[in-house]
Amino acid sequence: MLWDIIIITACVIAALAFLLLVTRSSAPNSRKESNDFTGAVVAVIGTTYAVILAFMLSGVWTMLQTAQSNSEQEANALVNIWRISANIEPQLGEQTRVLCLKYAQDVLNLEWPAMEAGKELPPESSVVVNQLWQLAGQSQAHSSLDSIASYQFMEELRILTECRRIRIMHSRERLPGILRAVLIAGGIITVAASCFFGVPSFRFHVLQVVVLSFLISLILVAIADLDRPYQGSDVVQPNGFITALQLFQRHRD
Repeated sequence: MLWDIIIITACVIAALAFLLLVTRSSAPNSRKESNDFTGAVVAVIGTTYAVILAFMLSGVWTMLQTAQSNSEQEANALVNIWRISANIEPQLGEQTRVLCLKYAQDVLNLEWPAMEAGKELPPESSVVVNQLWQLAGQSQAHSSLDSIASYQFMEELRILTECRRIRIMHSRERLPGILRAVLIAGGIITVAASCFFGVPSFRFHVLQVVVLSFLISLILVAIADLDRPYQGSDVVQPNGFITALQLFQRHRD
């Protein structure tokens, strides 16, 4: 959050510095003569850039919601595996519950901090998933062909594995460099173009530039934060895994 405030403040100061440079380079009356042309250019630039910002902000917000939903679905699949374990062979069921508890602990204590730091995930949870697949295979082998519990075990484990893979993918995804360049360059051009208007009142012109640069920099910072679902100010929370871990520990005690 502090870095966001610093970036926004720096952008506003830079815009004011450029406005001051333009004002000292040419008088407002001389620029006023070309206001019609400048207004038309700014209107085209502003409209184009507003559409780009809207799509980008909508896209990263949707991705954040998708990442949160995927995390909840992964935790829900883990809870379902825990519950299904009561209906399979007792020894396999006990081993499954131990692995479910370990998986929830590893995700919360190891994987989530690693994703927040942008580091590679530790291998512990992958090992647990592989062990769960082995138990699922054993459960399938020891059950009859029409065993509903074994089938549900395999299906929920498939969902958990898929959601885990998507979560890892989300933690590594970023906007392509060309799109970041378009956002930054578009913001600079839009604010700079607004500085070339010939406005008789310098204070009013300053207010216009401050408001425009603040709004654009705020949106850019929001896009940058939302583009990182597991880092930054607004991140995916492991609420589903916290609830799952509490459920497992309560039944184990």
